[in-house]
Amino acid sequence: MAGITRCQSSPSAATRSAEGENFLAFEAGALWPLNPQNERVGASGALERLLSHRSDVVATPLPGVFVTLTDSARSFPRHWHGNYGLGVVDRGAQRSASGRGAVEAFAGQCLTHNPGEVHDGMSIGGAARRWRMFHIEPAAMARLFGVSSSADLEWHAPVMDDQALRSALDRAFGASRAAGSTQQTAESADSALLDEALLIAVGRASPQARSPQAGQPGGENLAIVVERLADDVTRLPTLDELAALAGTSRYTLVRQFGRRHGMPPMAWLLQLRLQRARERIAAGWGLADTALACGFSDQSHLTRLFTRQFGYTPGSWRRATSGQSFARARAF
Repeated sequence: MAGITRCQSSPSAATRSAEGENFLAFEAGALWPLNPQNERVGASGALERLLSHRSDVVATPLPGVFVTLTDSARSFPRHWHGNYGLGVVDRGAQRSASGRGAVEAFAGQCLTHNPGEVHDGMSIGGAARRWRMFHIEPAAMARLFGVSSSADLEWHAPVMDDQALRSALDRAFGASRAAGSTQQTAESADSALLDEALLIAVGRASPQARSPQAGQPGGENLAIVVERLADDVTRLPTLDELAALAGTSRYTLVRQFGRRHGMPPMAWLLQLRLQRARERIAAGWGLADTALACGFSDQSHLTRLFTRQFGYTPGSWRRATSGQSFARARAF
């Protein structure tokens, strides 16, 4: 299929997926109590749709490193994360589009995303897919590699069919569960084993130096637009205002901004608001105050959009980050 990075699930990948079910049971048992309501119900289409999404996020004792477990038939609109993502598909398959091209990933294969990389996601065939991810803040990635900044590091392959990487990730997820999620265990032997296992997995996935960006017309003017959007996320500018800053027409602004940043200016601002909200919640802000400070009309507005993007609720994120030292490392 032209333009699609397609990694077909080989028999060995399917075997790895089956073997991974026993491992996955500890995650499902730890995060989701065994309950018939966690299973999709085929007898009622409405109930099946209602119950076809579940996502949980838990902290690890490593600052800036979190684990998510998602089982979902939901499609996710175009969005971006402020961190690195590395994980594995345990069941089902999904299709996504990003700056690295269109991708199809199947059970047993590994996934990556880079900070600020715009992407979407949908299941293939409509069935729920299940995946586990490590979400690694830029400061944590820099610490893993012993460098001052991770700004020049990126994953080059959005999906990898690599049994050794899958095994390394399984060990890292296992070490994460053994280490627990509280800071009290941060200096424990289990935490040290997690640090080592995650470094091995990340190293196996081989983040490389960021590819140089080809020059694009109007880049400096677009930077002024980004600066305006990031300077005050609570004040919504008009396209006329942004076009005047860029010295171009509204149409040209939207087109050029979308080419450079993966989405038009107003959609990009919404993503930035959600990232700022994520930071504030992790820093201990209340949800209502966070909503107002980040430009949302109220807490329910924040909750609805936050859950749509990240898959889990702001309350889940607050519980996961409670007691953690969460370092800001923002790109914008």
